[in-house]
Amino acid sequence: MFTSQEVLGVRHWTPDLFSFALTRPAGFKFQSGQFVMLNLPERDGHQPKPRAYSITSPDYAEELEFLSIVAPDGQLTTHLQHIQPGDHVLVGSKPTGSLVHSALTPGRNLFLFGTGTGIAPWLSIARDIHTYGDEDLGIERKFDHVYLCHGVRHACELVYRDYLERDIFAEEGLGPLVQGRLHYYPSVTREAFVRNGRLTDLITSGQLFRDLGLDRTQFDPESDRVMICGSVPVNHAMKDICVAHGLREGATHRPGTFVVERAFVDHSPAPAAN
Repeated sequence: MFTSQEVLGVRHWTPDLFSFALTRPAGFKFQSGQFVMLNLPERDGHQPKPRAYSITSPDYAEELEFLSIVAPDGQLTTHLQHIQPGDHVLVGSKPTGSLVHSALTPGRNLFLFGTGTGIAPWLSIARDIHTYGDEDLGIERKFDHVYLCHGVRHACELVYRDYLERDIFAEEGLGPLVQGRLHYYPSVTREAFVRNGRLTDLITSGQLFRDLGLDRTQFDPESDRVMICGSVPVNHAMKDICVAHGLREGATHRPGTFVVERAFVDHSPAPAAN
């Protein structure tokens, strides 16, 4: 079942990357990190197939935000890229997904690894008060530190970079909560940048841990929790790394120390950084 929601805003980051905001359906509930099916209204007797999109806005937001790539010959995205404020997008009524807090056991450090548009669910989780906890609101402290790691081919694809490096810390309410606890770690593979390399290589070499000021060269199963969202090859490679470091895959019905969103990748692959 879908409801028709109005487009409130659109931002084109590059010719192939754009984000958009929609009105939130009445009674629509979701957990930060989940995805939902989107589609466009039928036009001229044709309607694209629905696709899965992670919600980039946190669960308390009044609007729903999404990030999209323009897939070559994509039935939906070739049309979706042209939406403008006032247009309508169909939003599914059943958000789902395993990239949620309940799929992980408690830990001190939360690593969020995303390649390409795989950063989308992390934008939701990084802005979720429940990710950090708040004693004043009676919300249990979940993680001491959150490391949001984004790998792309070109620097222009580091969507939300300014927000994650600066603006989020100035937000009323959220800013003081994430100050000193949210750490943004971008890397680029195909042009000169402050940091170069695939996230998988940066992990296996130990460089990622050194860059973050951690006194070790691999994940610690006792303190680290990992979430992964990228292309199928990236997800498989990251899973192998996590297992090799002693982490155990989790799910909403069986929490573990790392989690991968297979369903999202199967529906709408996020491009890898290579």
